[in-house]
Amino acid sequence: MILTFIIGVTGKGGVGKTTVSALLIKAIIEKKLGVILAVDADPNYNLNQKLGVVIENTIGSLREDIVKAVDSLPQSMSKHDYVEYQVRMALTESENFDLLVMGRQEGPGCYCYINNILRSYVDTLTDNYDFIVIDNEAGMEHLSRRTTKAMDVLIVVSDASKIGIETAGRIKKLAEAMELKIGKYVLIVNRVIGEGTIDSNFADEQGFDAVYIIFGDTEVESYNAQGKSLLLLPKKSNAATGVEAILGKILEDNKNE
Repeated sequence: MILTFIIGVTGKGGVGKTTVSALLIKAIIEKKLGVILAVDADPNYNLNQKLGVVIENTIGSLREDIVKAVDSLPQSMSKHDYVEYQVRMALTESENFDLLVMGRQEGPGCYCYINNILRSYVDTLTDNYDFIVIDNEAGMEHLSRRTTKAMDVLIVVSDASKIGIETAGRIKKLAEAMELKIGKYVLIVNRVIGEGTIDSNFADEQGFDAVYIIFGDTEVESYNAQGKSLLLLPKKSNAATGVEAILGKILEDNKNE
């Protein structure tokens, strides 16, 4: 059985959390660390664009169709088997990673039974991967519903402002209040303009296990503006090398425990 390392990434809108998620995936690929499942759990999903892949279906868009179909299935197919088949249809496979987009829940009505099967299957699916990178919304709705297993690390991304860092601290407290099983909490202050432009003491006071900085990168901004895959960024990219170094420190810390 594969010992899967699960990384969750969250943060308020506009701080670059999806960019950080994509760059983490890029680093894992380039380091040849293992098989990756990327999960986009933000209803306003765009991780696929930053990874340069086209998606056909999301779990959210399939829910309503599944609800309509499960009561008229042939006797030879169980509800669980049918849901599993549909989830496989929503899984986008590429050369270096697989991508599962959760999306929004479509339509009214009760989805409890289907959601339970989905959670069970997604948890089973994750056992096939060495790494799982989950791009979450700031409210961490999917985590609160226990869509995924316990995480080894939750990365909260912030901009360099004091308000942004304080918001990151509140997101950490939200995760703690949910009693989620999280090994470590990491703060990444993103798009820092230069040395001394953030209040390091204030960042440390938010109670994270580690605080890291990613300096601003015009090349990343250009790629995002043009809709180009961040996997194509050159190795000299400041943001890419910064995220790669952060990943290395996270994995090293985990190994030493």
